[in-house]
Amino acid sequence: MRRIVKVLAGAALIAALGYTPSVRRWCLTCGATDEEVRRPMPGDDMLPAPEVVSTRGVTIDAPPEAVWPWLVRMAGGAEPVLPEFPQLAVGDVLPPGPAGPDMRVEICDIPQTLAFRSRDHARVRIFGLSAERGGTRLVSRNRIAAPASVPRTSVHSAGAITIVGRAVQRVVLEPGGLVRERRMLAGIRDSAESCLPAAELLPA
Repeated sequence: MRRIVKVLAGAALIAALGYTPSVRRWCLTCGATDEEVRRPMPGDDMLPAPEVVSTRGVTIDAPPEAVWPWLVRMAGGAEPVLPEFPQLAVGDVLPPGPAGPDMRVEICDIPQTLAFRSRDHARVRIFGLSAERGGTRLVSRNRIAAPASVPRTSVHSAGAITIVGRAVQRVVLEPGGLVRERRMLAGIRDSAESCLPAAELLPA
């Protein structure tokens, strides 16, 4: 067991060497401005000391009121196929998806803030919409606690497992989260803009 843990820890550290601080920062803040990264968001206090924080953003050529229904639909995991939109309210619980546990709606301030927290309180997901030049800035923030502990046979193994868990979270989960989130943000943007009358779209 100890030998396996050592091998896994070594492999994780080797992989992490290519995930430099500058690459990691780009991954965690893709699409967001420096001000958006620094700015507090409603719901930050639901997980005050996270292990990982990502803040990403996208500009949408549609007003917040037109973006909100698509945010609700796609943040809830549904595909934007039907013209009807689901409604969310504080206390609603979304079923678990491929990326994590079920999430409870904690803030639903239409059309400005939508925030979720996992039932184990290990993850908080916040979406903020603000009007900008007739369109919308949509900012998404994830706050994630340290990897959960696992049964250990010794203090030595505990340290190695912690290294493996954090390395996997950084090298695998963070880039994977970027891919999924960019796809979702782009989907919200494209759906909101495509449903807006051409006369209301912002000039290029």
